[in-house]
This record gives sequence, structure tokens and C-alpha cells, in this order.
Amino acid sequence: MEFLLHPKAMTITFFIIVFSVLIAGFLAGKLLGKRIHYHPIGGTIFNQLMNFNRLHHYMTDLATKHKTYRLIAPFRSEVYTADPANIEYILKTNFENYGKGWHNYSILKDLLGDGIFVVDGEKWKEQRKVSSLEFSTKALRDISTTVFIENAVKLAGIVSESSFSNQPFDIQELFMKSTLDSIFKVAFGVDLDSTGGSYEEGERFSRAFDDASAVIAWRYVDVFWKIKKALNIGSEAKLKENIRVVDEFVYKLIRNKTNCVDLRRNDILSRFVKLSEADPKYLRDIILNFVMAGKDTTATTLSWFFYMMCKHARVQEKVAREIKEINRAENVSEFAANLREEALEKMHYLHAALTETLRLYPPVPVNPKMCFSDDTLPDGFRVRKGDTVAYQSYAMGRMKFIWGDNAEEFKPERWLDFNGCFHHECPFKFTAFQAGPRICLGKEFAYRQMKILSAVLMRFFVFRLSDESKKVKYRTMINLHIDGGLRVRAFDRIVHE
Repeated sequence: MEFLLHPKAMTITFFIIVFSVLIAGFLAGKLLGKRIHYHPIGGTIFNQLMNFNRLHHYMTDLATKHKTYRLIAPFRSEVYTADPANIEYILKTNFENYGKGWHNYSILKDLLGDGIFVVDGEKWKEQRKVSSLEFSTKALRDISTTVFIENAVKLAGIVSESSFSNQPFDIQELFMKSTLDSIFKVAFGVDLDSTGGSYEEGERFSRAFDDASAVIAWRYVDVFWKIKKALNIGSEAKLKENIRVVDEFVYKLIRNKTNCVDLRRNDILSRFVKLSEADPKYLRDIILNFVMAGKDTTATTLSWFFYMMCKHARVQEKVAREIKEINRAENVSEFAANLREEALEKMHYLHAALTETLRLYPPVPVNPKMCFSDDTLPDGFRVRKGDTVAYQSYAMGRMKFIWGDNAEEFKPERWLDFNGCFHHECPFKFTAFQAGPRICLGKEFAYRQMKILSAVLMRFFVFRLSDESKKVKYRTMINLHIDGGLRVRAFDRIVHE
């Protein structure tokens, strides 16, 4: 029995099962006189496990060989595609046949519950409708801009202190705190002030949420996670503890919100309170899905953006020059106050540089769906009911057949026309915000926040990596965090001018 629990023994057993299933499927096809075309096999789920810390590099290598390929898992296949035609088909043309499905739901529900990023059908439509109404209002745009400006000024003050003392700091951690403060203020009407460090409970929540997200991502390659959960051991025991911390924080927030809810308030949580008759579990799931969307995605993109600025000094200077030409205020508060819609819309090069960052470092590197009934994709290959069908945003950003021979280069100019104005690409080619009926509702919200924070910091500081020799890597989790953070030094740009 002890031998069977050894990792090598489990791997051998797994491959025997997979091989048997493949042989059985082949013989069944021969006996029925059919030849069904499935995508080429790139490997197995155990290849993902063995390459987990460099998972997106591994899958990019596979996508270079095959635009779409399969990884074999027990009793099913996982289909991964970097083909824009296939992606348009699953996200738009045959949208109804591809959803989150039971497999994704079973993996994600412990953390995200029945939130918008986990469910299908009526639950998804209801949440989508309410969220869509909120994101389309002028009130949200005005409130969010004010909140983003306030947090940008606060962030600039912290960076200024580090600059004055010539001390390196983790800019990803600052972005995580700032975006957490922003989403809680805008979406839930709550002041956290985690950026200022005055809310220890909020920091515990944020750490627990990030660690829980990492374990949830591990479930996708850990075929034994359900056993671990039942026995409450290993990664699943850690997940349970992290979710306890998360729930303790969120349910306290819900109690405070429902006890003194102002029916005149129009923040997103207040709308859902009215809609759900204050069901705490439902509200808990809403909150955590919005935190996932509003904190991690924006903060990770900003972190990779500043990493790119440090690696490409020419681009950093060009971004800073554009910002100064549009807003010449030399006082942080005055400068930030002038960052309204009209000024932000003129920052084409900043917008292009952020978008180029999203192309190479998408906040959600892989997005899985489930096939609900047997189907044939536009490339002519079949997928079966129950198969995972995932599109690979990280790999797609590096595909030469999509972006040309310079696909792996950081080049904001690819997003500008001859007049220097930003131009959009097909959303099935640039998938950072999804596409079709599930296209990200917060796209403009995210760009507004990223542009305000970037403009304030880039106008007043020059950024350099604290250690040029240290390799920067991602942490494999649901969102593309920089592993261990991003330590930088900031220098006063006004003095250097």
C-alpha cells in the first residue's frame, strides 16, 4: 500500500490507465469503422504537474508546435488553443456550448462560490445584468476616477519617501494594496486604507486571498486534490485555513453593510443587497469575484508594466514625456486632480504601452471552458462532451503567426497608427479582456485606474530595478503575479529634469 502512494508509482499507474483508455478508444473506433479526428496530443496532465513552476512557458512551447493540442487527463481530454478562429467560435459563435461547467466549478467554488466567474446559465445572466448596469453609469465613472486619483496621490507619497531615503521597495505589493482599496471603496463603499498600512485585518485578508488563489490553481494539475480535501491534509488544509480568514473578513463586512445599508447608495454591493434580500452567502460570492477582478488583474498588469518600463528605459522616457506634454503641473496633487477623462484619452502611447504589457503578460494567462456537447471546431478537429477547452492568452502573445516575427518583443508602437493614435485589435487575437457575451465589463474601469496610477508615478519618478541581475518570474496561480514581488528604486524625475 505504501508503494502505491509513492509519486512515481502513482505516475506509472496513471500512464497505464491513460494508455488503456487510448487503446480502447482506438479499437472502438476501428470496430465502428469510424475515423474521428482529434487534436494532436501534446502530453498529459502530469507534464503540467512536472512543469508547474514554468507552466506557461511549457504550454507556449506546445502552442508553437500546434496551434491547438490536447493534454490527456483521466477519463477526458484538455484541449488548449491559441488559434483566433477557434477562440471566436467558443467565445461567440457557439457560446452556448462552452461554459464554466462542472469541472471548473468544482475546482473554483470553495473560493469563488457561485460568483459571476464560476457559474453559467441564469445565475450568470442575473449577475451580469446587475453588474452591467452599474459599470455603464456615469456615476461609477466619476466616483471611480476620484477614488483612483486619491489613491494615486497616496501611492506617490509612499514612493516619494522611498526615493528620498534611497530604499528599494516592492511595487507589486503597493499596487495590490492600492487596487484592493479602490475596489472596496468603489464597489462596496468601504474604506480599507491598506495602502496606508492602518488596516491590519485588510492585509491578512489580502494575503489569505492570494494564497488561496495559488492553491486553487494547483488543483488544476493535482489529480489527488479531492482526497487531500477529504483528509484535510497538505495544500487543501492550507486552503481551508486561508478561506476561513477570507470568510471571516467578508462576512463581517456584509454584516456591517446590511445592518446600515443606505437604499439611496448605488455602489455595486448595495445593488446586490437589494436584489438578493441580503443572503450572506450570495453576497460573499459577489464580493470575492469582484475582488478577483478588480484587485489582482489590475495590480499584476501594473507590476509587469513597471517591470517593462525598468527593462526598456527608452519606452519609460517616452511615456513620461507624453504625460508631461499633456499635463504640465509640477505638484502631485494638482497634477492628479487634472487627470480627468479628456486628459487620459490623449495619452495614446501610455495606453499602447499598457496594452502591450497585457499582450505579453495577461492577468489571466489561461482561461478554461467546458464543452457541453460533442462539437467540431473551425480547424476541423473534434472535441467531446466534458472536455476542457481553454484558450491561452499568455501563449498567444508570443505566437509569431499572430503578431509577426517580433512577437516576443515589447513594442508599444505596434498599437499605434501612422498618426500616433491607439488602434484596437481583434478581441479574439488579443484576449486579455475575453470576448463575446462574457467580455470583461470592467475593461474601461481597469484602463482608467492603470492610466491614472501610471501617469502620476511616471510623471514624478524614474524607476529602476533594485537588482538588474535577479531573474523576474511569475507565480503560477489564477492570475499572473510576479513571484516574490517586484523590488524597484525610484528617483525624483523633477530633479533629474
